[in-house]
Amino acid sequence: MSFFAMVMGLAGLAIAWEKAASMLDVQLSLVPWLIGLSVLVFVLLFGVYAAKLAFHPGAVLAELRHPVRLSFMPTISISLLLLSIALLHTAPPVVSLTLWATGATVQLGFTLYIVSVWMHHQHFQIHHMNPSWFIPAVGNVLVPIAGVPLGFVEISWFFFSIGVLLWSVLMTIVFYRVLFHQSIDARLMPTLFILIAPPAVAFIAYLQLNGGLDVFAQALYFVGVFLTVLLFSQAQRFFRLDFFLSWWAYSFPLAAVSIASMRMFDQTGAAFYAYLGFALLTLLTGIVAMLSVSTANAVRERGICIPE
Repeated sequence: MSFFAMVMGLAGLAIAWEKAASMLDVQLSLVPWLIGLSVLVFVLLFGVYAAKLAFHPGAVLAELRHPVRLSFMPTISISLLLLSIALLHTAPPVVSLTLWATGATVQLGFTLYIVSVWMHHQHFQIHHMNPSWFIPAVGNVLVPIAGVPLGFVEISWFFFSIGVLLWSVLMTIVFYRVLFHQSIDARLMPTLFILIAPPAVAFIAYLQLNGGLDVFAQALYFVGVFLTVLLFSQAQRFFRLDFFLSWWAYSFPLAAVSIASMRMFDQTGAAFYAYLGFALLTLLTGIVAMLSVSTANAVRERGICIPE
């Protein structure tokens, strides 16, 4: 399931470059290629996972009951929502609408199921808590980004409210877990970057819903920037990690804060935000290229999908 984080990273990169091209008022041939690659990777992964469901349903059910893997299930719906955003201005409206409606519906189903499991669990321990639990929250705050342009304002507010609620609750729990309990396993350390995504995506979504910048929007943006700076200040810890598929957790959050910075430039006109957005986009592009090569090497060397 964590393979779908690749789609999130690639689609996030495509949307970020699409935003950069819009700011510069140029046409970049890179954007359609990135969107096409995101769609291709999603179709391939979805086909593989559908085959897994058909031939090994027990393994899929085990993931739905797993205290860590469960949180990665919404990466499917998030991928659909990101593709709907990426195709919003580059494909017929029905394509984006279909992807958005499917993604939002699946996201709501996953959210209801996951929150129900959290509420009525019998096997979770505090060490099971890690930043991947934020993934359902991220999915919900993504909905308004395409939902508002497509005309579904009230539905978008509904999902945005769910996402902000889950984010605020989980933020408290994850800091308690990090501060007072054993450190996060090295395999999941990169998921700390997911902390950046909820406020950065919520900022972008709130601009769509509110129509402009206000105090709450600024607070969301600067929380995202603070978390970005906090994690970059610990870069040496991440450099020492061996490659895991969880490294793709670096990509989408950086795409989110890059786009948020460019949107901040739109709202304020301050050149600093444009420079910051393009700097983060440049870094993101290099990271996605590195992740793609590392993933291909790991697949060739059979270093992925091995027992934990």
